[in-house]
Amino acid sequence: MRAPYSLLLTVLLLAGCGGEEFQDLRDFVKTAGEDMRGKIEPPPDVKPYEPFTYENDTALPDPFKARKSDARNANRSGQNQPNLNRPKEELEDFPLESLKMVGYLSQKGVGHAVIRSAEGKIYRVKAGNYIGLNFGQVSSVTENEIKIKEMVQDSVGDWSERESNLQLLIE
Repeated sequence: MRAPYSLLLTVLLLAGCGGEEFQDLRDFVKTAGEDMRGKIEPPPDVKPYEPFTYENDTALPDPFKARKSDARNANRSGQNQPNLNRPKEELEDFPLESLKMVGYLSQKGVGHAVIRSAEGKIYRVKAGNYIGLNFGQVSSVTENEIKIKEMVQDSVGDWSERESNLQLLIE
């Protein structure tokens, strides 16, 4: 009695698989991407390199010479120049990038920063001390930072002031 039922079940399963009820789906999948082609724009035209020939008799300035006149430089050479004859302090042997502010202390109302060098040695600085390779002078010390005024020399010999700071390093 089991045999007719299993035969009937097998026939029904085969009949269900043989139909073409999904033919419209198959046709859609085949035709859906036919008109979708990617378009790549052509690369832009590359202009050929045209070398510039510099002639000394043109009105253009020589790009390899300083643009300031020698008379002007003679008048300004000492302006803003730091004192090169004063004795150097210990922290002037280190670039600012290698120094870290690791602490702050106040002594008799004067703020002092605790500095650690790249070698691990500890120093104490206050306003007025010199620090760094560029004639940097500490202008102020707070609990969080040290403000420094440095004197740097440009290619024609003029000295200019720039401000730097060291932030408190929190580890």
